[in-house]
Amino acid sequence: MTNSLIPTNQESIKIKQLEKYSEHAYALLRIVSGFMFSLHGVQKILGLLTERPRPEMFSQAWAGGCIELFGGLLVMVGFQTRWAAFIASGTMAVAYIQFHWKFQMGENFFPIVNKGEMAALYCFLFLYLATRGGVKWCLDKREIRMI
Repeated sequence: MTNSLIPTNQESIKIKQLEKYSEHAYALLRIVSGFMFSLHGVQKILGLLTERPRPEMFSQAWAGGCIELFGGLLVMVGFQTRWAAFIASGTMAVAYIQFHWKFQMGENFFPIVNKGEMAALYCFLFLYLATRGGVKWCLDKREIRMI
């Protein structure tokens, strides 16, 4: 009797073949997440795709919008990916703590309750991107390897 939920060796081999596309999948993750992040900046800085008023120039919300717009575009095209992603990650950590969690305990600690899922997810996604860099389909120059 076999369990249909447990993959057979043949099925495992087929899934293992996806591994050769891991850099392509990572590049798509970087490109799409950078684009999506930049759209938040488009809303705040350019006032497009939203009915909310633009934040006052040089305010904290304006600075965050600039990081979203330009950081997202840098991540998307893969230029200075590590720095852009690291700064974006920190920005999302601040956004989560300051605007969503607000140091409240109890149920408000959880992102699903305080509506901070996107900030928390972007924070850790960009932290991951900062550790890997552009990898593929990017404008980052190849690092010179010392022999």
